[in-house]
Amino acid sequence: MILGIDAGGTYLRYELRSQKSTIKSSSVKSSEIGLSEYIEDILKEEKDISTVCISFAGQVRNGVIVSSPNIAVDNHNIREYFKNKYDVKLFIENDLNCAVLAEARESKSSDICALYLGTGLGLGVLSSSTLIQGSSSVATEIGHIPYKESPFRCGCGKSNCIELFASGVALNNWKAYYGIDNSLSLEELKNSKNEDERNIYDEFEKALLYAVGTTITLFNPEVLILGGGIINSNNSILEIVSSKIKDYAMPIALQNITIKNTQIQNASLEGAFLLKDCHV
Repeated sequence: MILGIDAGGTYLRYELRSQKSTIKSSSVKSSEIGLSEYIEDILKEEKDISTVCISFAGQVRNGVIVSSPNIAVDNHNIREYFKNKYDVKLFIENDLNCAVLAEARESKSSDICALYLGTGLGLGVLSSSTLIQGSSSVATEIGHIPYKESPFRCGCGKSNCIELFASGVALNNWKAYYGIDNSLSLEELKNSKNEDERNIYDEFEKALLYAVGTTITLFNPEVLILGGGIINSNNSILEIVSSKIKDYAMPIALQNITIKNTQIQNASLEGAFLLKDCHV
């Protein structure tokens, strides 16, 4: 059996699968237990697991967790730990890298970008069927490209990240900054008669378009997938991106591109299950 884990900033989720079906699934808050302890508890209960595949919301390099701002990590050299202690194979990769693997299979594309907008702003890139990772596994951290100064500090330590303008955290921060009702939706901000509320939306849209345009210009994908909680709950974003992206991306990079929303319910977890067949 194969154990797939989606290690996110809020929850640790797992699915146990045989070759044909999902046998069991469960979740727990990421802050309640260390990742290695979580896996060990499952291995002690389920004796027939041969492979563990992990989608991780942080930076990973060669089976070692490099950075994890929101997940309790009790063992950074996680692949080596489970190799030595248990008779299982373990694969672990960044969650957006996992997502783009799943999106590539779904779209049947070898040149594809997955830009996900939720709590943060993340990007996975597959170029000629190869994951773009970089020497420190941060090559496609689109949320942390320099944009402009804000009154907030990003989790990476800077105050000018584009994620500080286009993300769930950004929306919450700016609403608090202006003393605005946090429950207001993007659509309500956009159509508000209040100047501050409209300004939050306008800044959000410009930053998102800048991030999308930068992604398309740098990586020249055949397919760009938009996903994440904010995208999934705001159907108008795809239309806005499609109609305005010509002002933000290199024209030739737009000639043969398809931009669409994800059709996969949990691409990061689905991509984790593909890690055992990939050389990443």
